[in-house]
Amino acid sequence: MAVSRVSFGVLAVAFALIFVIALPAVQALSSASAPAPTSDGTSIDQGIAYVLMLVALVLTYLIHAADWTCTL
Repeated sequence: MAVSRVSFGVLAVAFALIFVIALPAVQALSSASAPAPTSDGTSIDQGIAYVLMLVALVLTYLIHAADWTCTL
């Protein structure tokens, strides 16, 4: 009977130590929330840059495809 009381005491102390160590870490992780994503205009600027690059590519293709010769 003495062995079961000693092992129960050791088990109780082990569980208490686990909860003392683990619970503050769980609370620290759960209290911090991530901020909501916001748009700072970077994606809009990048979209405009892509459109301007496409326009420049099309104009370059059209100018070279026309095969204009400049005679002075």
